[in-house]
Amino acid sequence: MELIKSPLNYVGGKFKLLSQILPLFPEHIRIFIDLFSGGCNVAVNVNAQQIICNDILAEVIAFYNGCQSFGSKTTVETIEAIVNKFDLSRENQDNYLKLRNFYNQGNKEWYYFYTLVCHSFSNQIRFNKKGEFNLPFGKRTFNPVIKENLIKFINRLEELNITFLNRDFRELKINKLTSDDFVYCDPPYLITCASYNERGGWRKKDEKDLLNLLDRLHSNKIKFALSNVLESKGNSNDILKEWSQKYNIHKLNVKYGNANYQRKEKDDSTTKEVLITNY
Repeated sequence: MELIKSPLNYVGGKFKLLSQILPLFPEHIRIFIDLFSGGCNVAVNVNAQQIICNDILAEVIAFYNGCQSFGSKTTVETIEAIVNKFDLSRENQDNYLKLRNFYNQGNKEWYYFYTLVCHSFSNQIRFNKKGEFNLPFGKRTFNPVIKENLIKFINRLEELNITFLNRDFRELKINKLTSDDFVYCDPPYLITCASYNERGGWRKKDEKDLLNLLDRLHSNKIKFALSNVLESKGNSNDILKEWSQKYNIHKLNVKYGNANYQRKEKDDSTTKEVLITNY
């Protein structure tokens, strides 16, 4: 099966790690739950009877549901119509800002959101505390590569039995899961910062609540995998380090090229990214 890349550019997105992560997943999965789906790079490349993707960012879930509803042809035509209407280009910062203001003034449809992302700095996603999209102009466009990724992604959605939810991770109903199901978690990392988790952030309480949830999954004989970092740029997640000793720790080889990380290659050795499993 061809690996499909998300049309959304998340800092720390897992597309480049799929060749390391997917072989560590259970061979047979009835229900796959991606509890912090983000760009959905993992979920759309998993072999499972049913896939449930959850994310706290309502705008992202609305985008996925919209893509499912419209299909690839209508989605592309809608994005291209917005680009033409606002005369968006790599050089036209003023018109990008007009679209951003238009969106923030209440026109929050998912296709405006995605068009903004396509033209924003590093194609990133960021909202301020008021819920306003606030990334600056990125000298980027809805180019053929992005368009092709979007089409392939939507076509993959049509092949899968996949559902999108917008809930807090603590709302996961464990009692409805069985030993044939599998929960994958790629939460915001406690010791790093990225634009997608600035609204409210990720606190120690969130970290502990998630780890407690995973312990409960284990007690109920439900398999899970957690993506996270134990150390990064001199910081150590001691909460995670102590908790992880109960489970299996798989070290991953990772190098981030995203502008938001602002890391030189030699600094990647200080980041210890892992996949923690209970099987």
